[in-house]
Amino acid sequence: MIKLTLAAVLALSLVTPAIAQDAAAPSADSFRARAPSDEVVYFVLPDRFENGDPKNDRGGIKGDRLQSGFDPAAKGFYHGGDLKGLSEKLPYLQKLGITAIWVAPIFKNKAVQGPKGDESAGYHGYWITDFTRPDPHFGTADEFRAFVAAAHGMGMKVYMDIITNHTADVIRYREGDAANYAYRSRGDYPYSRQGGTSGPAINAGFKGDEDSSEANFARLTNPDYAYTPYVPKGEEHVKVPAWLNDPDYYHNRGNSTFTGEDSRFGDFSGLDDLFTENPRVRQGMVAIYADWIKRYGIDGYRIDTARHVDPGFWQAFVPAILDTAHARGIPNFTMFGEVFKDVPDNGYIAQYTRRDHLPAVLDFAFQSAMREVLGRGKGTVVLNELYAGDVLYEGGEAAALNLPTFLGNHDMGRFAMLLKADMPGISPDELLKRVMLGHAMLMTLRGAPVIYYGDEQGFVGTGGDQLAREDMMPSKVAAYNASQLIGTAATTASDNFDENHPLFRLISELSAVRRAHPALMHGRQVVRHYEQGPGVFAVSRFDPASGAEIVLAFNTAATAHSANVVVGYDGRAFETLSGTCPAQVAAPGSAHFELPAFGWAVCRVSSKAP
Repeated sequence: MIKLTLAAVLALSLVTPAIAQDAAAPSADSFRARAPSDEVVYFVLPDRFENGDPKNDRGGIKGDRLQSGFDPAAKGFYHGGDLKGLSEKLPYLQKLGITAIWVAPIFKNKAVQGPKGDESAGYHGYWITDFTRPDPHFGTADEFRAFVAAAHGMGMKVYMDIITNHTADVIRYREGDAANYAYRSRGDYPYSRQGGTSGPAINAGFKGDEDSSEANFARLTNPDYAYTPYVPKGEEHVKVPAWLNDPDYYHNRGNSTFTGEDSRFGDFSGLDDLFTENPRVRQGMVAIYADWIKRYGIDGYRIDTARHVDPGFWQAFVPAILDTAHARGIPNFTMFGEVFKDVPDNGYIAQYTRRDHLPAVLDFAFQSAMREVLGRGKGTVVLNELYAGDVLYEGGEAAALNLPTFLGNHDMGRFAMLLKADMPGISPDELLKRVMLGHAMLMTLRGAPVIYYGDEQGFVGTGGDQLAREDMMPSKVAAYNASQLIGTAATTASDNFDENHPLFRLISELSAVRRAHPALMHGRQVVRHYEQGPGVFAVSRFDPASGAEIVLAFNTAATAHSANVVVGYDGRAFETLSGTCPAQVAAPGSAHFELPAFGWAVCRVSSKAP
C-alpha cells in the first residue's frame, strides 16, 4: 500500500531527471560570492543528528543525567549528536542539495537547569554560560574548525545560531519565588529608586535606558531598582567572558510575559536578560561574535530572540559585525533575526529591517501563509497579499529575496504536524502530498528556503519544542519512535538518512533546478494568478541577467484545477523543469495550466514556437 501511494506521488511531482543531472554542484571556490538568496539552508540541532564520538556524550561531566545532562531516552536531555557526526554526514547534505548549514547554538551551555522534578538539559544550545567555545557535549574548537573547513571544501556555507538577548539562568533575586519572579515594570520600579517609587534614591544622575551613552551608564551603579539580584555561591565565575558574571549588565526585572514592555526587559523563561541598552554589553557582544568570524571564517548568523532586544543594539551590532566579516574576506556575510509572529502579514516583521536595521528576518509571514493555504483551506489570495507586502522591507522587493523562508521549526513544530493538527483525520497519503507541495513552493518561490532537519525523511512529530526535535540517528525516545512518519515505513528507532525518500528526492532535485536557473535564486517575482478559495497560485520569476521567464503554478486544492495564467507576450512554448507544464501558450500573453490535486508546474518560457 505504501509503495503504491508513493509511486503515485512521485509520478506527480518529481522533476525531469535531465535537469538534476545537468545542474552543477556548489563550487568549493565560489561559495563566498553567492548572495543569501542563492542558498538552500539546512537547520540542524547537532545533538539530534549523528553521534560521531560517543566519548563526549556526557560533556566530560561525571554523575547521573542531572549532572551531565545525558539521557538518550529522554526527549529533554542530551542524546549524543556532535560536530564530528555532523561532519561525517556532510556528503548526505550535499546530495540533498544543501548549500548552507544553519547550526543550532554550539556554545557551552549550563548542562541542566529547571525546578526540581522538571529539569531538562541544554542540548538545544540556548542556555549559554561560555560564549567563547563549543560545548564539550558537541566537541572541541578544533572539531568545529574542521567542520567549517569541510563544509567550505564542499561549497557549503556555515551559519551559526547566536544569542545576544540572554544567558543561562544563573542570577537569583532575594525577593520572591525563584520559580515565578513576577515582572516589575520601569514605571513601578524606576532606576532612580531602590525597590519602588517610595524606596531610597539610587543611581543619581542616570537618565534611563533610552540614553545609551557611556557617560549615562557610568551613573547606573546599583542594580537593586526592581529586585536585589545576586549570583548563587559556586556560580560566581561560571560565565565567560568574565564581564557576564556582573548583575549590573542585566535588566533584573523578573520574567517576561512576552507582551508589552516586559517583552524587551523581562527574563525570557527565567533566562538572565542582558541589559542590551548598556554600551558595555553592546561592545562585549560585538567582541564575542566578531571573534568567531575571525577564528573560524563562518558565513552568517541567525539571531535568536531578536525582537526582545532594543533597536539601538542592532544599529550598533550589525555594522560592526559586517565590517569584521568584510575584513576577513567574507563579502556576503548573512544575518537574519528571529522575529516570531504567527500571522501571514509581513508588516510586523518588516519593521525590524527598517527601524532596527537587521539585514533580514526569518520569514514567519511566509510560514503562516503556507499553513493557511495548505492546512486551513484559505484561498491563494493569501499568498498574493503576502507578496504585495514585500515593499515594506527595508530595500523593498529586492531585499525580500534574501529572506529565509521555512515551513516549520524546532519551536512551533514541523509543517506536517501543523497540517495534521489543522486537519484531524487526514490520511498519511494526503499529508505527504500536501507536505510535498509545500516543499515545492518553498524551493521555488522568492526567498532562501530553509529545510528543518528530518523533514526530508518524513518526520511529523506530535507538537512543538521537544516534541519536534527527533533523532536522525537511531532514537531511544519512546515518544519519537511511536510517531508515524510519512513517505516511509521506517520509524525513528532506526537511523533516517534515506536518500530515496520521496521528500529527500524532491528537495534534492528542486535544489538542482534552482542552481541551474538564476531566476529561481535571485530573480524578480511577479504574481500572475490567485484565487479566493483553494486552487491555483502562479507567479513568474525573471533571470536578472537575461530576463528569461520561468512560470511557477501550484494547485492547493484537493481536486484538479485549471486556470489561464498571464505570461510574457513574447512567450510561445514551455520547457518543463518540474511537474506538469503546458506545451505552448493558449494565446500571446496567456497559458492554460491544468494541475492535478496538490500538483505544480515549473516551466521555462521559450519565445520559439513549439
